[in-house]
Amino acid sequence: MLRQELDSDILVIQGIRDDGDELRPRDWNERISAFLASFGADHRLQYSQSAQPCILNGARCLVVARGLEQSDPNAYAFIMEFADTNHLKIFTDRRLGQRALRD
Repeated sequence: MLRQELDSDILVIQGIRDDGDELRPRDWNERISAFLASFGADHRLQYSQSAQPCILNGARCLVVARGLEQSDPNAYAFIMEFADTNHLKIFTDRRLGQRALRD
């Protein structure tokens, strides 16, 4: 599936390869999220609203706001290339309410 065909504002990249194997290292989603994170006034790492690690249905995932494509095209391209290269599953985020990622 072409990644551009996904029409949601939020994408979820699941750490499961097309062949069903789990991506290693297991903290891949935290590493990518840390790339876009910053330290707050409390000196604690704060993930960007554009890319956050999470676990959905027991699988490690990276939730990516589509707005990242406009705000930081290089970061968005890197994340999508990473997903393509590692044959990871990508789907739209259908979570609602407080659980949904905000831009």
